[in-house]
Amino acid sequence: MSTTPVIGVLALQGDVREHLIALAAADAVARPVRRPEELAEVDGLVLPGGESTTISKLAVLFGLMEPIRERIAAGMPVYGTCAGLIMLADKILDPRSGQETFGGIDMIVRRNAFGRQNESFEAGVTVAGIDTPVEGVFIRAPWVESVGAEAEVLARYDGHIVAVRQGKVLATSFHPELTGDHRVHELFVEMVRADR
Repeated sequence: MSTTPVIGVLALQGDVREHLIALAAADAVARPVRRPEELAEVDGLVLPGGESTTISKLAVLFGLMEPIRERIAAGMPVYGTCAGLIMLADKILDPRSGQETFGGIDMIVRRNAFGRQNESFEAGVTVAGIDTPVEGVFIRAPWVESVGAEAEVLARYDGHIVAVRQGKVLATSFHPELTGDHRVHELFVEMVRADR
């Protein structure tokens, strides 16, 4: 059996191409996922940034909301960046009307916590399990207000939680896929490989 994991990138919105490139650089077979039958063929899934309310609506529209929830509940490894982090939260502090999430991490998140688009910034972030700081791009980024007992905080920035892991589910407030530093993707690929 091949040891190269097949990892999907939810291709409804956001920086899908950048994640596909980062996953390939981290030694995974990367595929876009837009339909339930494509989801069924992957070992793990990346939820890219974008707009969490739009991702929520499109996931319902494309018939992916329940299948993704079921796969996460069944233990599929998942990694979410920015809006993807919001989609993995069990609770949103300030949800838009009708906004749903996939869930998977016992955390409460605040949308757009670091400010609007024009307040976007880059910063070095020290992430547990990675030896030197990773360059994080924060674009209308959320932060994690609080985590439950099962969730492990992997990184903080300016006193706020910006990276979390719970079992096979990983989430960052920032976008490592925009920097050319693929170490967070490598960490996720190892999680998927360990699960196979």
